[in-house]
Amino acid sequence: MNRSAAETGAEREAPGLSPLESRRLLDEVLQLKCDRNAVVLAHNYQTPDVQQAADYVGDSLGLARQAAASDADVIVFCGVHFMAESAAILSPDKTVLLPSADAGCSLAEMVDGDDLRQWKENNPGGIVVSYVNTSAEVKAESHVCCTSSNAVDVVNALPEGRPILFVPDMFLGAYVREKTGRKIELWLGECHVHAGIRNSDIERAAKNHPDAELMVHPECGCTTGIMSQRPDLLLLSTSQMVDHARRSTADSFLVATEVGILHQLSTQVPDKRFIPIRADAVCPYMRMTTLAGVRDCLAGMRHRVTVPEPVRSRACEALERMLAVSQPAH
Repeated sequence: MNRSAAETGAEREAPGLSPLESRRLLDEVLQLKCDRNAVVLAHNYQTPDVQQAADYVGDSLGLARQAAASDADVIVFCGVHFMAESAAILSPDKTVLLPSADAGCSLAEMVDGDDLRQWKENNPGGIVVSYVNTSAEVKAESHVCCTSSNAVDVVNALPEGRPILFVPDMFLGAYVREKTGRKIELWLGECHVHAGIRNSDIERAAKNHPDAELMVHPECGCTTGIMSQRPDLLLLSTSQMVDHARRSTADSFLVATEVGILHQLSTQVPDKRFIPIRADAVCPYMRMTTLAGVRDCLAGMRHRVTVPEPVRSRACEALERMLAVSQPAH
């Protein structure tokens, strides 16, 4: 399968490392995992070498389930800070480590607990639905959490007739409002990477690849504007993209999300072609985690993430409500 440099750019190994150095680091990580009784979880947007070192790779919902179910003593979360916080919320008896202490999330920083307390004071009986891309404090002030893969189900499960606030991503919230028909107030937040993927990008890519199926993450800025224009549009979380590509009879796919997913797509479905809508859709926070950082994190048990009580227990209630709505099918 021949692919352009733009298509494969997200799949390169960490710059400056030879294959031998990468192999040595991976072997060190594997040994340290055994020594520490640790499990390594990696988000789909992580670099290929970090994904290779992980026991589980997935979207935030899948990794939240893995964190809660793991019997390991140590959880190394290769992602960003709010993801490690979620693991610490669900598994307070485990040691949760974040390889890069600076791996934050600009979307998560767009809302805080004071914002939600003020909204609830102004909207008695209101329900706050928080995307998992939020801090533990925000989750603690929320009724229920959601991910991009289950947000529609979560909102459909809410009681009728009460005000609903969706935080912090306005594009995902607008998609949920469209799909559920519920009256939802949107917080004006966005992921700068997904917000940068516009209708014009979709149309240009579709024109250049007319036979490719179109998979779009609902955080994208083009989501609601293009839903009515393209009935063939598939709005999917990252893990749903992998599942769909595996089942589909199509040979090629246009992918609108952070380009880290291309590695997982090409690994899980190697006989098909995946073309990014924008090859520059790169999250700098996700790129802060390196294979050397994972090794150092485990070696020194560095960058532990904890959530103090009572914030942890209140946030846990919101996450558990999410998981109850989204039990995997049997």
